[in-house]
Amino acid sequence: MKALFFIIIFVVLIVACWQFVKLLGLTKVDNQTATEKENNINGWLMLGLMGFIYGLMIYSMYGAKDVLLPRASASEEGYHIDNLFVMTMTLILVVQFIMQFLLFFFSFKYRGIDDRKAFFFADSHKLETIWTVIPTIVLSGLIIYGIWTWNNVMDSSDAKDPIFIELYGKQFQWDARYAGKDNQLGSANVRFIEGTNTMGVDMTDKNSADDIPLVVNEGKFVKELHVPKGRKVIFKIRSQDVLHSVFMPHFRAQMNAVPGMVTEIAFTPVVTTAEMRLNEDTKAKFEAINELRKEKGEEAVEFDYLILCNKICGSSHYNMQLKIVVDEEADFNKWLATQNTFAQINNK
Repeated sequence: MKALFFIIIFVVLIVACWQFVKLLGLTKVDNQTATEKENNINGWLMLGLMGFIYGLMIYSMYGAKDVLLPRASASEEGYHIDNLFVMTMTLILVVQFIMQFLLFFFSFKYRGIDDRKAFFFADSHKLETIWTVIPTIVLSGLIIYGIWTWNNVMDSSDAKDPIFIELYGKQFQWDARYAGKDNQLGSANVRFIEGTNTMGVDMTDKNSADDIPLVVNEGKFVKELHVPKGRKVIFKIRSQDVLHSVFMPHFRAQMNAVPGMVTEIAFTPVVTTAEMRLNEDTKAKFEAINELRKEKGEEAVEFDYLILCNKICGSSHYNMQLKIVVDEEADFNKWLATQNTFAQINNK
């Protein structure tokens, strides 16, 4: 299929180059005016191109079904984001389908044969009003719903007993720490980075002592972040060096990590890791992935939520991945109780 695709592209390029050479008058052609036969051929070719574009669009949509995200969002807030996405894409597809048809159909219908001429008029206030007012109303509706969705996602003021987690981006990894029993993160600044204090936490801040970093006793970084199902998680985001972007696609969440400032995003997980592994869309996707890995002699993998970086932040940008485990709340509390606070780590 790839070979056929490249052959078609090659042929199209050759034809385009030839037509361009003719257009510049570099070939000896007695008459540059297109004949009725040529117009007729081009008209039918336009219809063929329309069919090709529609076929490619349908094939692409079908072929991508196993690599897309699961249809259900893994966060409560993602429901409205998905609705906005579906509405927008449906509108784009419908308008694109109709407009492409009209463009190609009229190019075919009014091809230059039999002295056929298209009707020409300079302007039409009625048409201009229609194609100005209708898009304005439709786009205004989308924008209003988009603003409502954004406010709904970003407003955490009414959250009951949320969890505060700081995500710290640097080339090329994510660090993290949980707020302790006081549910307040201690202050931090890059000026405090020294030795094992890789996140620049201000140890003189009383709120820092009970904060829980993602480290084990040996000081090794744990590539695993646990969050509870059904409880809002508020992320405070910082960057040490360049612009990064916290991207958690299954939760429909993304926020830039900007040097010199703290950004924020929040969501409520509603599907545990174990439940998502049983999701039919996820199972189909990973069956296809593992088939490819088997052909390469690689071990099978299973689904995990991930934090990714959605900014090209340097040569090892692809390494910025942090595994997220969504637990039932009781399991999360047990896990969190086994982690050491900054005070416990510093006293060892």
